[in-house]
Amino acid sequence: MAISKEDTGSGGRYVAKLAGHEAEMTFSRVNAGLIIVDHTAVPDALRGKGVGQALALHAVEDARKGGWKIMPLCPFMRAQSLRHADWGDVVQQR
Repeated sequence: MAISKEDTGSGGRYVAKLAGHEAEMTFSRVNAGLIIVDHTAVPDALRGKGVGQALALHAVEDARKGGWKIMPLCPFMRAQSLRHADWGDVVQQR
């Protein structure tokens, strides 16, 4: 599965492409040190294949490399962050 990042400066999205389908996790940039993950969309054809989890992990790894925090407003990202205590270094709960 290929995951890419599209950054518009004020936000962007992580995109996963698999088997001709596209899933995404969108974010808004609050400042240089904080992004808000606000939406995750995985088409039915990709459900149960770990695509959403892969997008979430990619965002966490990107935050670690970039030195910023993630505020998970998206219900999926929030649920994943609560399951992964090891993401606490980059996930900022409200």
